[in-house]
Amino acid sequence: MSDVVTPPTSPVSRERAKEIKRLSVISTARQVRVLSRAELTELTGLSPATLTPLVRELIAEGYLIERGPGASRAGRPRAMLEFNPRAELVAAVSLEPSRLTCEIADSDGTVVAHRTVRLTGDIVDTVCRSVPELAGDGLPALRGVAIAAPGISSGGAVRLAPSVGVVEGRPIGESVQRRLGVPVVVDNDVNLMAAGEHAAGAGSDVADLLLLHVADGIGAGLVLDGQVRRGAGGAAGEVGFLPLDPTDQGHDGIGPFEDRWSENAIAERVVALAPGRRPDTPVAALVELAGTDRRAATYLDEVLTAWSRLIVSCVCVVDPGRVLLSGAATQLDDAAVDRLQALVAAAVPSPTEVRRAVLGDRAVLHGAVSYALSAAAAGLPHLLPSP
Repeated sequence: MSDVVTPPTSPVSRERAKEIKRLSVISTARQVRVLSRAELTELTGLSPATLTPLVRELIAEGYLIERGPGASRAGRPRAMLEFNPRAELVAAVSLEPSRLTCEIADSDGTVVAHRTVRLTGDIVDTVCRSVPELAGDGLPALRGVAIAAPGISSGGAVRLAPSVGVVEGRPIGESVQRRLGVPVVVDNDVNLMAAGEHAAGAGSDVADLLLLHVADGIGAGLVLDGQVRRGAGGAAGEVGFLPLDPTDQGHDGIGPFEDRWSENAIAERVVALAPGRRPDTPVAALVELAGTDRRAATYLDEVLTAWSRLIVSCVCVVDPGRVLLSGAATQLDDAAVDRLQALVAAAVPSPTEVRRAVLGDRAVLHGAVSYALSAAAAGLPHLLPSP
C-alpha cells in the first residue's frame, strides 16, 4: 500500500490565501463596524487560531481599533473591535473643462481633503502631482484612484473628451497607475454618477436604473443587476449621439441630440427669448419664463418631449424601471417632472418611474469611492473594467 503524497503548497499560494482571509476580515469589519472577536470568527468562518494574528496585524496597521468591553449575555464582557474608515483612503479625480477636481475620501465616503486646480499642463502629470500632495501624510493609506472623464473610457483609455483636450484614445489610467502604484479605475463621469446614485442616492433601493445627465452634453449611465454597464467599447450611454430627428447633425465630437437639447442649447434659446446675460441655471430660467411667456412655454414642452423620446428609446432596449434626472434636468419643477413622467408613461412598454437624482455633485464622489475601494479590495494590480 503506497502513501499518497500531497504536493507542498507554494509560497505564492499561501500568501494569496492569507490575503483572501485578510480581505474577508476587513470587509466584514467594514460592514458591521463594531464587533467582538467571537462575532468576527462566526461571520468570517475563520478559526480563532487563524483570526488572532490577522486581527493583531490589522490593529497595528490601523484598520481595527480596540474599544472597551461590550455588552455580553453571559460571562465576561468581550473586548470590542471597531473598523477605522480612515485606514482606507481613496482619491476621486474629476476631469472638467480647464480644471481638475481632486478629493480624498475615507471608506465611508467622507471627504478629508479637496482641491481644484487649473488644467494647464499634461493631465497625467497634474493627477500624479495633485493626488499625493492632497493625501499628504495619509498617502500610505491610499488604496485606489478613480478618475471621472467626460468622454468614452475603455480599459483605462479615454477618447472623445474634447472638453478636456482628449479626442483620440489615451491610456490615462495605465499611466497614472504606473506612477502612483495603486489600482486606478477610469470611467465616464456619468457612469460614476450612476454608480454613486445606486450606492447612496435615489437608486439605492433598486438593482436597475438609468441616469440621464444633462449638462454641456447629454449622457446616460446604466446600472443593470447592480452593475454599471459600459458596452463592448465603453460607449454605452452616449445617448447624446442618438439621431432622433433625421435633420439632426452633430459635429466636432458633439452628438446630434445633445447639440439640440443640452443645457448649452437651452441657454442659447432662453437668451433669445429673454435677451440678457446667459442664466447660470438655464433650465430653471426656462421653467420660470414659461410661466409668463407663451413662446417659452412652447419651447419647454419641446424640450420635455425631446427628453421623453430619448428616455423611451432607452427604456425600449434595456427596461431599467427607474430613470433618474441628473445635472440641469434636476432644475425642472414638480409640474415639469410630472409632465415628463406622463409623456414617458404614455409611450413605454413597461412601467418606468422618472424622478430626480439626489446627490448632485457628490454622486461622482460616491461612485468613485465605490470603484476605488472595489479595485483595492480585489487585490489586483491592474485596471479593473467594473467596480
